[in-house]
Amino acid sequence: MLRKIYNTTCAISKMPILLTDHAKKRMAERSITFKQIQDTIEMPDYTVQKGKKTEAVKKQDGRRLKIVYAVKDNYIKVISVM
Repeated sequence: MLRKIYNTTCAISKMPILLTDHAKKRMAERSITFKQIQDTIEMPDYTVQKGKKTEAVKKQDGRRLKIVYAVKDNYIKVISVM
């Protein structure tokens, strides 16, 4: 299930970022903020393409974040965060 979080768009893509329930659960467990997710998607250190999914990786605040997402027709679907 997807739910729009905040009323925010990704600056580079101009697309809204939506989080799956799984991603929201992992955010809470791992103390990852929406801003960290947005920054990692917009300005990753590197990305890995795996089929239709993209893994964006960025080192921030002394930790390495990996965001797994898919670009849909008119939004970015965040699948997991670690």
